[in-house]
Amino acid sequence: MAKLSKLAENQTGSEIVKLGNAIAERIRNGEKIYNYTIGDFDPSIFPIPKEFEDAIVDEYRYGSTSYPPADGVLDLRKAISSFLKEWEGLDYEPNEIQVASGGRPLLYTIFKVLVDKGDKVIYAVPSWNNNHYANMNDAVHCVIEATPESNFMPTVADIAPHIKGATLLCLCTPQNPTGTTLSKESLEQICDLILEENRQRGNDEKKLYLMFDQMYWTLTFGAIEHANPVTLRPAMKAFTIFVDGISKVFAATGVRVGWSMGPAEVMGKVKAILSHIGAWAPMAEQKATAKYLLQTDNIKKYLVHFKAEVEGRLRTIYNGFKTLKEKGYAVDAVDPQAAIYLTIKIDLAGKQTTDGKTLSTQSDVTAYLLSEAKLAVVPFYAFGAGNNSPWYRLSVGTCKKEEIMEMLSQLETALGKLK
Repeated sequence: MAKLSKLAENQTGSEIVKLGNAIAERIRNGEKIYNYTIGDFDPSIFPIPKEFEDAIVDEYRYGSTSYPPADGVLDLRKAISSFLKEWEGLDYEPNEIQVASGGRPLLYTIFKVLVDKGDKVIYAVPSWNNNHYANMNDAVHCVIEATPESNFMPTVADIAPHIKGATLLCLCTPQNPTGTTLSKESLEQICDLILEENRQRGNDEKKLYLMFDQMYWTLTFGAIEHANPVTLRPAMKAFTIFVDGISKVFAATGVRVGWSMGPAEVMGKVKAILSHIGAWAPMAEQKATAKYLLQTDNIKKYLVHFKAEVEGRLRTIYNGFKTLKEKGYAVDAVDPQAAIYLTIKIDLAGKQTTDGKTLSTQSDVTAYLLSEAKLAVVPFYAFGAGNNSPWYRLSVGTCKKEEIMEMLSQLETALGKLK
């Protein structure tokens, strides 16, 4: 094979996509799989809002098919500004907002704007893609192994040892893959740490920025409330880059409209790099989003039903895992707080199958679950955690309610075969 760039030689593809493709192939071959791997939605179960769908169709009929501006349609950036003010109390002008085709190109570009080769990037695992973006920039990985005791979130004590000289701290709350949230108190402590660190840096030194991914912030359950750094500590506005969008809030993953907010000078550089990549959200979708974001009553009505359907699935599966645990099986689950994910524990490494084969690794456990229980979930090692982690992400975006008890029964049967 021809010699390629160092990045191409060292960069691995998405483990989640790889797993999803393998499962899709088995389903195409007629196998019944309970597929809880993808952080996506089945439109037949979770359709986008009807008013939003109509607006998209209308925009194509109006001929909205040309290139959009590099930073996003002005009407959309104004609508995002109004939406942020009404729903979160955040004040961002249109020139502080950058639109792109979902969150991924924004995350990639934020890294490119802030991180040079050898810069320190702090992130916890499990988390989504921070390890890959850090690798793409030849950054120094400052990795925190988060634990269930802290809801798989980094604490200020975890972050503090890495803070000196760091360029970027990555936080995601509610978090993919865990479905857990960072508490207001913990976020306040982290913000204070960042502010103090930046106060100590000279004018010619790079500042420490916080990349704050809040793509799931509307999907919290019960008494859980989303907190953001700029509301808690207004001085953080100078050092915070938000990543947000419609992908999860409106079950609109394929519509591809995301946005980032931050200091105007940083957003200007994000715009410059994105203008060369061409990762624009389509014109029609941008204009439709601009109209829908201002429909407060319709959004509230949609979210009431949408959140109830998501939480109901998460809660039923959570209760099922707790029941299995009470029966003595080596499983557990974390109480669902937000997003479309449930953190589950399936600790079967070392057990033997009926044919005498030992499940030596967590990879063996994952394969056994797929083969015997027909259960497809994503191991935390696909999100940067250790290869021996017994924790998994279970996504309910394609989950049919009528299949949940069937899945739990099949899982119990598979667990019962092990010794």
